[in-house]
Amino acid sequence: MIRLEKRAQPSQFWTFATPFLAVIMTMIVGGIMFAALGSDPFEAIRTIFWDPLFSEQFAAYSRPQLLVKAGPLILIAIGLSLGFKAGIWNIGAEGQYIMGAICGAGMGLAFYPSESFIIFPLMILAGALGGWAWAMIPAILKTRFGTNEILVSLMLVYVAEAWLASVSSGLLKNPEGMGFPGSRNLQQYPASANLEIIQGTGMHYGVLTAFIAVIFAYVLLSRHILGFQIRLTGEAPRAARFAGVNPTRIVFLCLGLAGALAGMAGMFEVSGPAGQITIDFNSGYGFTAIIVAFLGRLHPIGILFAGLLMALTYIGGELASLMLGIPSAAIQLFQGMLLFFLLATDVFINFRIRLDSGEAA
Repeated sequence: MIRLEKRAQPSQFWTFATPFLAVIMTMIVGGIMFAALGSDPFEAIRTIFWDPLFSEQFAAYSRPQLLVKAGPLILIAIGLSLGFKAGIWNIGAEGQYIMGAICGAGMGLAFYPSESFIIFPLMILAGALGGWAWAMIPAILKTRFGTNEILVSLMLVYVAEAWLASVSSGLLKNPEGMGFPGSRNLQQYPASANLEIIQGTGMHYGVLTAFIAVIFAYVLLSRHILGFQIRLTGEAPRAARFAGVNPTRIVFLCLGLAGALAGMAGMFEVSGPAGQITIDFNSGYGFTAIIVAFLGRLHPIGILFAGLLMALTYIGGELASLMLGIPSAAIQLFQGMLLFFLLATDVFINFRIRLDSGEAA
């Protein structure tokens, strides 16, 4: 018989080891899946994880794109991690991402064809406020009526998607688009375009903002009283109340910051790589960022590396689809395996495997 025995203290070794174990298990099971689809599993894994970084044929393009893809994931995951640390489960970052993109694009298009330098900063502010306002709905409902923020924030994703479809075909629709849904191309409108920081790389201000968010979150959690209150609320809610921490304030703070960062990520994406508001603008970044947050152990530095790893699977996955004919749905399943195996292996943090003979693993 094999049974689980609770550890006296969480294992520090497994806390750091399980993300690496989850990645290895994802490669193994993902390779089996690719083999079942008729592809060479070793070639598929190499194409996803090696070629974008080290192949002479693809690396020159893929390396800068790694930061471009990682930017929104890191930005959203940093916001989510603050809430998760406080025990506030915001699952609706995708909706906040969409609303930030809509508000940011709407602000830029409202000034069309003005070329004022103030337009792009106003778009950043509008994007942050759009995401913040969308996150305030579950915050208010949770603090006033005791509703579950998981369900409310998740359901609001579908409302945001409906808004996206509506404005793409109505309010923000390009009047010169010959009837097709979608806004004007913001990249062709310099005042509202998210211009490249380094010419020819695609790296834009959203990437820089993501790195700033990592530094901000690290300082907040390790050096500021608010960070201590966030961690205390998540780890010992009763102790937090006895210490005078206002739970309502923590809910508004964590959901507000998460919404603002997700909204900014959406604004940077629509004014940069995506270029316009379309019906299918949302790319699942808000949900993928949940994987990034947990893979990074809710630590800002860990999230930075987890975001780069997940971005690598995006770029490598696109490359595998193009070169090997692997379906995009299989790539998405491969990415989802990371969270599944991470949660599965996390059991070793608090439990050890024991055999009837008394041997421990």
